[in-house]
Amino acid sequence: MRRIHQLLAGAALAIISAPVAAHAQSATEPAAENSDEIVVTARKREERLQDVPIAVTAVTADTIEREQINTVREIAALSPGLNITTDAVGRGFLSIRGVGTTLIDSVQPGVGIFVDGIYQANTSYLNNPVGDIERVEVLRGPQGTLFGNNTLGGAINVITRQPTDDFSGRFSASYADPDNYQTVAASLSGPLVAGVLRGRISGVYHTQDGFSTNLLTGTDARPLENQSLSSTLIWDAPDNAQITLNAYWDRVEGQQTAYSSPSGPTNYIDDVALNVNSIAAYTYYGANLRGVFDVTDNTQMTALLAYDYRKGEATGDGDFGPIAFLRVVDGHNQLNTYTGELRFDTQWNDRFSTLIGVFASASGTDTSVQNGLTVPTGLPPPAPPTMEIIGAPRLTSSDTTQEAIYANAFYNVTPTLEFTAGVRFDHQEVSTVGTGTYEASEWQPRFTLTQHWTENHMSYVSIARGFRGGGANPPGGPLPFWQGDTVWTYELGDKFTSDDRTLTLNTAIYYNDYQHYIGQNSLTPSLQAVNLNTGDVTSYGLEVEGTWSPNEYFTLNGGLTYNHARITDDSEFEAVFPGGLASDLILFQPDWNFFITPTVTIPLGDDRIVFNTTVTYKGDRAGSSLDPTFQPMLDGYYLVNANVAYEHANWTIALWGTNLTDEGYYDSYLDRSLLAAFFGPASPLTHDLGITGDGRRVGVRISARF
Repeated sequence: MRRIHQLLAGAALAIISAPVAAHAQSATEPAAENSDEIVVTARKREERLQDVPIAVTAVTADTIEREQINTVREIAALSPGLNITTDAVGRGFLSIRGVGTTLIDSVQPGVGIFVDGIYQANTSYLNNPVGDIERVEVLRGPQGTLFGNNTLGGAINVITRQPTDDFSGRFSASYADPDNYQTVAASLSGPLVAGVLRGRISGVYHTQDGFSTNLLTGTDARPLENQSLSSTLIWDAPDNAQITLNAYWDRVEGQQTAYSSPSGPTNYIDDVALNVNSIAAYTYYGANLRGVFDVTDNTQMTALLAYDYRKGEATGDGDFGPIAFLRVVDGHNQLNTYTGELRFDTQWNDRFSTLIGVFASASGTDTSVQNGLTVPTGLPPPAPPTMEIIGAPRLTSSDTTQEAIYANAFYNVTPTLEFTAGVRFDHQEVSTVGTGTYEASEWQPRFTLTQHWTENHMSYVSIARGFRGGGANPPGGPLPFWQGDTVWTYELGDKFTSDDRTLTLNTAIYYNDYQHYIGQNSLTPSLQAVNLNTGDVTSYGLEVEGTWSPNEYFTLNGGLTYNHARITDDSEFEAVFPGGLASDLILFQPDWNFFITPTVTIPLGDDRIVFNTTVTYKGDRAGSSLDPTFQPMLDGYYLVNANVAYEHANWTIALWGTNLTDEGYYDSYLDRSLLAAFFGPASPLTHDLGITGDGRRVGVRISARF
């Protein structure tokens, strides 16, 4: 299978570097874009968001700046159906419509993460800085037909800003208290050779102390520092061809499972008592090359090659408490990913078009964790009271290869009725040293019928199947392999914009039937972590998004989600761990969430003042437990953010605040059963574990464009 990948990558490289007999007319005309319309690439074509028969949210750059969003995971509050939490800078727990949560890195995510269409193989990207971003597209429901496996819940596609034909630049800086929150970002774009070569370079730096103090060391327990650099070159080649080269470097340093010791899920404790700070640092870099060519009058070819690298280092307190016992002395991991894709978009006539492609990727992961055990020496002073015994490092290594071929057909049955059919065949192999190889081949079809009632009103019905790959546990456990999980999704959606463009209302209802759901992992009596399938899950719900702008002075944006996701059969979990699960709830998944943002604009001649407030709500949700008889529950919470901005020409100065009510809540919570499995229920080392969300910040922002 690796040879298939090499052949595909070599072929794509040859196509990109070879002369191409391209034609002047593009196979797909650029989508029309008015000032109040958003263009997305949810179907790997540029289309108006309101014309795409998929439940899509587009979080724009203006919204990202206004809401003080610094990492990808923070956009979840503004996207119906998307839920993201985290307990470490190196990972995130994300799901769409209730399913997709990955608790540890060795389990493939159920929601795909992409940057300009390039797959990111690990959830740690969710904690990366957003940088020079045009928008973030959140696609809900299985997207496997076009985006591949591991998108059974949906996909997050980060779209970066591209180089411009004219010289332009951006600068912004923010500062907030009480945790020394600072962000500086800048970009420069323009032509290098007029009409031929254009470039863009950008950089972001962010730091914050966080709201948690380590009471034993007197230092910040959950700080965060992000650094990011990226550059893009676009060659507008002869015959309407275009070659894009992008390179990036990111470094993220912050807390790694720096849990506090609460007495219960409503006891909001920010500070921790750890013998050493639990800190991790991740470095990312990579490059990708994309070529777009008109190979005939009606066919456009896109070829893509990418390389992505991630390296992580971590140290910390392994027992999450004040008693010196277990430490993570040295943790290292690295991930190398190679990706290649080739696709052909053909417009056969006014009514029929196709999108056909092949895809391959190969990634390798190596992890080393060395723990230390602190024990009393029993020696009188001045001898040290304790000593640290360093064990042998625990090494794991795995390789993953994927190959796929896909085809999609778009047919206009009538001028207002479109039928779309697509299918993708994926083959995946995961090889783990000491365990063996997991292998799966899956078909992922999708069928959609779309009716355009008017130019600004459409409805659609779709049926789709999604798949997430399985994997291998370390040797010696009760379950060598866990299998992939699948879902069939049935969706009915409607997108409406009033003729006067004052009201936009998008709705979707859906039903999901999951089999072999990969959910919570567990521990054996010998304290070995085991990843496994839970069983079957059913989820159904409603999503609503809308914008009302009756005049130039007032706009109201909002979104609402009701998602009922429940485990209907946990027999696969119970077959490995007798007793099963404590409840039918999915970890960290609320039934309800919403956001609402009223915006008031006050003109002052050529200037203006813009005021907006965003209120978000996340409902009650289940915390984590290894106890088969008890499920901790986390209370729902509201967050209030506000922004007042004065805009003059290309300058903006703003006063902003986040979590203005200083609401207490937990991002992640595990009850005492985890530590009880290691140390016993009566041990002084046993307690609950919690990581609270950020408290109130108030700050100022200045930005300029030229």
